[in-house]
Amino acid sequence: MDCSRCITLENSRVRLRPLEASDFEALKQIAFDAAVWRYTTTPLPKDNVALAAYLAQAIQDREAGRRYAFAIVDLETGRLAGSTSYGSFALDERRIEIGWTWLGREFQRSGVNRAAKHLLLKYAFGELGCERVELKTDARNQQSREAMRRMGAVEEGTLRSHCFTQGGQRRDSVYFSILKPEWDKLRQSVFREYDSRG
Repeated sequence: MDCSRCITLENSRVRLRPLEASDFEALKQIAFDAAVWRYTTTPLPKDNVALAAYLAQAIQDREAGRRYAFAIVDLETGRLAGSTSYGSFALDERRIEIGWTWLGREFQRSGVNRAAKHLLLKYAFGELGCERVELKTDARNQQSREAMRRMGAVEEGTLRSHCFTQGGQRRDSVYFSILKPEWDKLRQSVFREYDSRG
């Protein structure tokens, strides 16, 4: 994946565009909520300095080709709702991961996450030619696990003591995936409301 490209994706509900340092002020409105980061491997940005460092790291990762971080813009309000990313690039094997997703609390359970996943899945399977898209979450994060199931992802298993999370605690990670033949069906069912543009 060419991480130097400016990729902007849009459907009827959200716009995804590259996350930038200029998003600092908008993110301040939603980022300093510990509940948002509870199950992430990213440390909670507790102040302006930490949030600026988070943005700088996301941009550095994109420039280095490690992760492509997007800003999620909620088209109903025009506000920045959070961020999501592509990562774990293995495009020679036609595989990519969607993750590093967080949303301000008011945007959770609003349809924003599903609309963003629609765009990322559509681009991965269509433009990038992927055969497999991976997702993972903290085993304790029942809300995230249920959201992945509802959008048609298949739970594959649990990697025990997989990585560090908040407070230096080790977490079990539950892996999900969607395969290309499954996407062809999901875009006409689960994601039908967002897929009218082709």
